[in-house]
Amino acid sequence: MNKMLLTILAVVILDAAGTGLVLPILPELLQSVAHTPDLGWRYGAFLSLYAALQFLAAPILGTLSDRYGRRPVLLVSLAGGMVDYAFMAWAPGFWWLFLGRAVAGLTAANASVAAACLTDITPDEKRTRAFGLLSACFGIGFILGPAIGGLLGTFSLRAPFVAAGVLVMMNFILALIALPETRVEKPAHIDAAAFHPLAPLRWLGAFPALLPLLFLSVILNIVGQIGGTVWVLYSQDKFGWDTAAVGLSLACMGLLHALAQAFVAGPLSERWGERRALIVAIVCDSAAYIAIALVTRSFITVLLLPLFCLSAMGGIGQPTLLSLMTQRVGADDQGRLQGVLGSLTSLASIIAPLAVSEIYFASRYDFPGLIWILGALLYVTCVPVLFTLRKKTAGA
Repeated sequence: MNKMLLTILAVVILDAAGTGLVLPILPELLQSVAHTPDLGWRYGAFLSLYAALQFLAAPILGTLSDRYGRRPVLLVSLAGGMVDYAFMAWAPGFWWLFLGRAVAGLTAANASVAAACLTDITPDEKRTRAFGLLSACFGIGFILGPAIGGLLGTFSLRAPFVAAGVLVMMNFILALIALPETRVEKPAHIDAAAFHPLAPLRWLGAFPALLPLLFLSVILNIVGQIGGTVWVLYSQDKFGWDTAAVGLSLACMGLLHALAQAFVAGPLSERWGERRALIVAIVCDSAAYIAIALVTRSFITVLLLPLFCLSAMGGIGQPTLLSLMTQRVGADDQGRLQGVLGSLTSLASIIAPLAVSEIYFASRYDFPGLIWILGALLYVTCVPVLFTLRKKTAGA
């Protein structure tokens, strides 16, 4: 394994660990600087702000990396991350946190630029293995990050953000010293349309046969946002978990998700078919959501983690759905399809946290499990599409 590849993989591990570090402590920090236990719209807006600005900036950063090189864009992105964590470690007021998050969202391109660097230096026949390593490194970072962040949070509210900032600074220094430019041939001109964040959505009309599957993808992403938005809040409110317990639960979930994707999704789809594998994922996710809404003992929640990790979004559902879609699209349209999926995922990441946090804080004291029940009910809208898939499969 060459030095450049090792550097790229190290950048991904450190980036994922830095992101995971702050998750267990983020709600407590926002409550501290907002001076209220009921964050309401603030929590959802904080999560959505990053996704919204990343949605606007990602096409610009990607195009600039094609034109001017990966290295400068990666360095700018890492610098933005340092600014964000510095604000979170220092910010005396709520709006200072928003300002730092805005800078991070506008410059967020670490993972995408790392993937582009990997594409630049890897021959076609070895890319599958290289991207497998990239995914594994992201998983390693996201397993370590929440565990470390949760433990640090028991000592100091700001310590995880300081640690995350140090990791990003190490990332910056590593890229500055050890990562040369990987983009050798650069285009002379840039198409102005490439800067438009909504451009991929214009391609929806090119895939009329895929619209039901794209609808499924949106539902899976919205439901998946529920856990990402309220897991920390819910586990602290209902079960009294401290930041260390929350961090360890997130680390365990990351590990189980990785195992499900590596060892369950593929064999299950091959043995039962993609449609049945997708149904299994939705049923498991629905059961987990209903169960966690009703349980009263924290140890039962721990027992539910494997069920969550066979989920529609994180475990076997999304990879299976992606396989179904790519099989129905020709080789020339695969890139366009990925652009559409990326835009739909980004939009879900913008809208869902706002709605989820509003519902959670409105029902927090009466029935905190309401948001989980609503997530399970949302899967009912998938039934007609799954029935359509069965008819098409039977007629094939």
